[in-house]
Amino acid sequence: MPSNSSTFVAGLTAAALAAVGFLGYQASANAPADLDGRQSGGAPANETHQSRRNPAALPAGSGAGERVVYSLAGDRVWLVGPHDVVTRTFEVAPGSVDPLPGRYVVTSRSGAVTGTDGTPIEHVVRFTTAQGATIGFSAALDGSMPEPDPTVRTGGIRETVADGAAMWTFATIGRGIVVVP
Repeated sequence: MPSNSSTFVAGLTAAALAAVGFLGYQASANAPADLDGRQSGGAPANETHQSRRNPAALPAGSGAGERVVYSLAGDRVWLVGPHDVVTRTFEVAPGSVDPLPGRYVVTSRSGAVTGTDGTPIEHVVRFTTAQGATIGFSAALDGSMPEPDPTVRTGGIRETVADGAAMWTFATIGRGIVVVP
């Protein structure tokens, strides 16, 4: 009988080691690339290099499916349609408060209001709050895209009137928004 119990224990130990090895492999395969000091976003080096050469290229690791992608560093937006095809990309002027990188959805919209800075704006598409400021895209009726006043918390990400109209049509309630660094 002792040989049967030692065989049983050896079998359990082997099964436990196999399970731990499998879980370790899964964890390493799904870990963010920047945890070990490699480039962030998990993009291959040539993909990151390509986006530096072409700032209008959709950022790697920005998700899949129909969505709005907003780059904090690039001050650029991409409207991504079916089959991950970019239907429009344009530069924006950020407010004084940035959203954190992550995934959001459009939570509210307004056709025309007055912005925090007192400027009449239209096509307001909101998706989060940060530091007490509501964050969203909008277009100034006068076409201005001023530098934000750092003493006032504003979350308005300004677009041109034409880009604001495109955003308004594309970014309906519930549409995904991905903010990348």
